[in-house]
Amino acid sequence: MTETNKDKQSTVNENINWNTVEDFEDMFDIVDDDNDTLEYTEDELNKYYLSGHLNSMTHEDEMIDDDSYDNDLNVIEGIQSEAVLSQKFSQLSTTTEDEQKSSVTHKKRRSSTTIASPDVSSKKTKIIDDDDVIDEPIAITAMSSTETKEIPIYLSINNKSFIRMAQTITKTASSININNIQQLALFMHRAVNVRIDREIMKAYLHSVMGTLKQSESHLIEVDRRVWPIYVQSLMLTQHKATTTTACASVTEDQQADCEKHLHQRLIEMNEKIQYHIKQFNEKKNNLIDFTSNIEQTIQSFVQKHGVKPLEMKRNLKIVMINYDYDSEILRRQCLQEKQNEYQIQVMKHLSEKNHELEKSKRELLELKYRVFYNKPHSSLDAIETTMPILNDNDRKLILLNKYEKLIQLKKLDFMAIKIIGAEMKFYQCLRVFDHELAAMWKNHRELVKNKGMPTTLTNLIEKRLTNIADRWRDVYNYRLNCYFRNFYGDVEPTDMNTDGDKMKRIGFSSSLIIDAIHQLSDKELQLLNRGPSYVPPGQISISSLGQSIDDIVKKKYAPLKHQLSYLFSKYHINIALSMEIEQKISDQFTDLFSVPISSNLQQRALYEKHLLQSIRYSLNENNLILRRTADNMNTFYLGNLQDFETKAYDYVSKSDAYKMLLNKDKDNDGQEWQVQLKEMIESINLLLESLKNHKAINIDLFNRLLVDASKVKLPYLYFLPDISKENEISLVPYITSKHSATWRIGKYLNELLRPFVDKNLSTTTFRDEPDLMRKLNDYVYVERHLRATTLFCTIKIINYYTLDIHKNMIDTVGYFLEDNLVTNKLEQVTIQTIKNLLHIFLYNNVFYYKDKIYTLMKGSPNTMPLSDTLSNIFLFTWQKKILKEIKSKNEFFGRYKDQIFFTWNNGNEEQLGSFLQTIRDKKPNVQFQKLIGTNVPFLNAFVENQNGELFTRVHHHPILPRYTLPYVVGHSKLAHGDWFRSALIRAVCYCSLIEDFTLERIYLELTCLANGYSIFFVENNVQHFFGYFHADTMRYLKDQTIYDKFRHDWF
Repeated sequence: MTETNKDKQSTVNENINWNTVEDFEDMFDIVDDDNDTLEYTEDELNKYYLSGHLNSMTHEDEMIDDDSYDNDLNVIEGIQSEAVLSQKFSQLSTTTEDEQKSSVTHKKRRSSTTIASPDVSSKKTKIIDDDDVIDEPIAITAMSSTETKEIPIYLSINNKSFIRMAQTITKTASSININNIQQLALFMHRAVNVRIDREIMKAYLHSVMGTLKQSESHLIEVDRRVWPIYVQSLMLTQHKATTTTACASVTEDQQADCEKHLHQRLIEMNEKIQYHIKQFNEKKNNLIDFTSNIEQTIQSFVQKHGVKPLEMKRNLKIVMINYDYDSEILRRQCLQEKQNEYQIQVMKHLSEKNHELEKSKRELLELKYRVFYNKPHSSLDAIETTMPILNDNDRKLILLNKYEKLIQLKKLDFMAIKIIGAEMKFYQCLRVFDHELAAMWKNHRELVKNKGMPTTLTNLIEKRLTNIADRWRDVYNYRLNCYFRNFYGDVEPTDMNTDGDKMKRIGFSSSLIIDAIHQLSDKELQLLNRGPSYVPPGQISISSLGQSIDDIVKKKYAPLKHQLSYLFSKYHINIALSMEIEQKISDQFTDLFSVPISSNLQQRALYEKHLLQSIRYSLNENNLILRRTADNMNTFYLGNLQDFETKAYDYVSKSDAYKMLLNKDKDNDGQEWQVQLKEMIESINLLLESLKNHKAINIDLFNRLLVDASKVKLPYLYFLPDISKENEISLVPYITSKHSATWRIGKYLNELLRPFVDKNLSTTTFRDEPDLMRKLNDYVYVERHLRATTLFCTIKIINYYTLDIHKNMIDTVGYFLEDNLVTNKLEQVTIQTIKNLLHIFLYNNVFYYKDKIYTLMKGSPNTMPLSDTLSNIFLFTWQKKILKEIKSKNEFFGRYKDQIFFTWNNGNEEQLGSFLQTIRDKKPNVQFQKLIGTNVPFLNAFVENQNGELFTRVHHHPILPRYTLPYVVGHSKLAHGDWFRSALIRAVCYCSLIEDFTLERIYLELTCLANGYSIFFVENNVQHFFGYFHADTMRYLKDQTIYDKFRHDWF
């Protein structure tokens, strides 16, 4: 969690006005981004590098919610008030002038925390191309804001936020109108505005008096009175001084006049504050219905929309005054050192190069922060894509969503190119600066004449460089907080519509495919765009409101207690030790659950719960369906329910793999199917008992496989949308498998067969992506079989899980075992027993769909690992016809599950197509699609033959959404961290060119940033990757030779 929480659950008001959603600035962001450490041990981080293979993302069973939608949504009234002004409005008056003079003598330098958070630990950022804006981002120098009579935009009667706030007051106080509220808020704003300008003026006074910083006694003493540029300009208008910052050229009379004038300005500002307070008090006293609650509401609004951005500007301005002060003092100290020309030039060059280095570093970070905070630069709004003209408004809305996604994709692609350029610029600046610094120390160590560097001078140089770095850090932290986190200010133009509101701009991230007309709000769409892996925070807490801590802990601890008991029994832990372990875990569990979440987080949890209820209601009312996509990525599909179910019905009715057994609607209260299920379970157990009686399986295995009817759940069929085709949505079926009657047998058979099958198929299968590339590189560079005319062919098996009827599948497995076993046993289990167990498994897979009971006529549930093993055995036999043809021709061949890749030198494309058609005709039960050419995509790689030279890179599907994370269940941050590190390894394995690898690395970084993971998360993983392989410079050095050696040495 990002903060320590001491609030009790009961203190949060659940009666929230959901219309005031602007209170949630970072809605749906990952909660713990500010503490985004890796949270991994070295062994965990290195497991992919040490194990030698990568794990693929596994399919998770869908949990279909059969509960009826909640049609009675109670929109709750009231609002949880946010933080108010740091002090009461009546306390805005400042200290006396005597206190001002005496309190600043020992004032310390402000730290960077007066502005914002650390450099990289925060979440999202943005880009400015104007160097002047970057170097001096705030125009407070004139300090004319105290004199302005203009009404701030946030207090305009055209501002919707202001109108909403005012209406909450006018509803309860009829005698107070919007103009009254505007005047009161304006008086507040002006008083605070003057107070903030006054604090800046005090900093100027301290600089002029030389009391801004305490002198360090061990350094060179110089006159510490510095006139900032603003003060010089101010005094020029008063005809008090000439333009200079050097105190030596300012007379004592001029110094006294300046101090006197600044003191007078402070007094005048204090009088203005009192004047505005008086205006406010007179106004509110004339309003009959005015209350302290109304004052609090106005204060909260002014604090958030007016005071907060002004205070941020004030903090930065004061810090800049400090940096300018330090810079001038350092300059004077250097002059006292009596430097020679070489020393002067060294300090000048180092300062310039460090300035360029820090600037390039911040520009690079700002590009990434733009993606993280979903704040694209306004220049990217010019990106366009073609969109057909339609008269159908409903269809037009659906196409508009596709149009926006194309724009988002183009913007991210553009950002990737910009970031690559920014990285190169940063690395170039870093090399130049390091070279200048190294040259200075080399001359000093070698005692080159007139090129020595005294210790005092090197200390001054170090302070100067630190000053430059700190200045850039604070400027960009301000920009991060002001323009990206909160979006205050006018760093770039903002388009307005006719109502004066900001026009909606297309951002970067979107994880929602819209294929139907809907009535969802922007906030509801924003929540869905987080994808199916997103878990709203604090849901356990709000679901337990009204319950005691003991009841909550008891309920939540029960599943963990059951798991512990199972582990203690499995590993034979003695009673005393198991009780000690359980007690410690129970105590820690209780302590963790006893800490309440913060009121802000609980308010957010309640709000998101409300949104989820509202989404459910809208889906039900508008006949819509929401499903994650079949590509196993973190993407939702929103479609028409009737269209979806029509496609599903067509699939089930036309499939030759399913056979309906009975209709649950037509039997007597479901008793018939329950009777049949019970009979099936009894039949399975009788067959197992027969195997036990004939000594085919022992008693332990019999007990392991025996089906417990009380724990069996009837599997069900569900569909996920396949969005991989242009303008077409097809459905992919899935059958739940856990807790089915055949689950135990299937699990045992897979554990028995899989190691043996993998071992025997290893020469013709790819274990993972690195294995593919190692074998392909051996074929090309070791065996040297790739020719300029070599064709590549890929085959995609369409019916991978329903290849043949059960009898043929069982026979194929039997023949495979007979051909590859020395005896007729596999781990003391005979081939016939394995076939008998397969018979029980395959012929008893039943499921339900839409109140109908079905059985599988081909294959087995695709969510069972055994199904992959059986399909691998079957295809191993089928693919022998291809291997027989190409084996003598020194061709390359390999398969990964349902995908085959091989080379062809035995003719042209037409001849290869004819050969594959012959195989198709002879074995029509195996349905496949083929792709032939000199370049083909395979296993997310793009493999290309350029005149006998092999080039590979990562392949991104042209239709599927890009910049998306995989769908995961559980701790998404840990799972996505695993995926990120695996994807970096895949990128090195696949990308033969350094440019392609760099682009893919940036793509992966932007994918994490666009989906809510912080720069800290990204940088830690990337740095660990390069650090593990001792290749830190390869991140920025685009050297193909070094990259080739890196790939050869490690992969």
